[in-house]
Order: sequence, then structure tokens, then C-alpha cells
Amino acid sequence: VQLQASGGGLVQAGGSLGLSCAASGSIFTIYDMGWYRQAPGKQRELVASITSGGFANYADSVKGRFTISRDNAKNTVYLQMNSLKSEDTAVYYCYARARVIGPPSPSRDYWGQGTQVTVSS
Repeated sequence: VQLQASGGGLVQAGGSLGLSCAASGSIFTIYDMGWYRQAPGKQRELVASITSGGFANYADSVKGRFTISRDNAKNTVYLQMNSLKSEDTAVYYCYARARVIGPPSPSRDYWGQGTQVTVSS
């Protein structure tokens, strides 16, 4: 399973950015999808996740500003980021918890390559 993230870039504080991440490959089913981020010198943290049924979960720091959504037909997850703050600056990684086509096997997490989001104050 490969995840290709796009979006990100440089934006001023208070601005908006959108990220997307498409999964491809020998996918049997995708359970959760979501986004983590890692700022310099900090641990990777969960930003938002969404189940296949559309139930979303957010970090407290982004509630009310970020919106996660997904298109199950396209195996794609999106993150709309509004009212961005300098502390949102980080590399954002998408993930998908999936099972692949083939002999029965446990689901596992697959990761995208990371995309930089920089918010200037």
C-alpha cells in the first residue's frame, strides 16, 4: 500500500491550507485514516483521524480549526486547516490502517512521505 500526500506549503498566520492523501495498491480494506505531525524537536503527534464510517477525532489543539474528511471510493483522506497558527508548523504525515489483498493477515499502518506546512507569523 502506498500513500501519496499533497498540499502543504507556506501560509501566513490566520490563513488556510488543505492536504490530501491518496492510498493505492493491493488494498482489501482501509479502516482508519488520518494525519500526524512532527515539529522540529518534538514528538510526532496525532492531529486527526477518521474511521471508514466517518467518525472523526481531533487533537484538542486543532479542534474547531481543522476538518478531516475522506472519500472511501477514492481511498483518500483530506485535512482542511483553517485559522492556522505558527505552532501548526510541522511536517504532516498521513496514514492508513489497512489490510491487503491476499492470505488473511492483520491490519497494519501505512504511512505517506510527509509534507511540510509552514505558518509564518
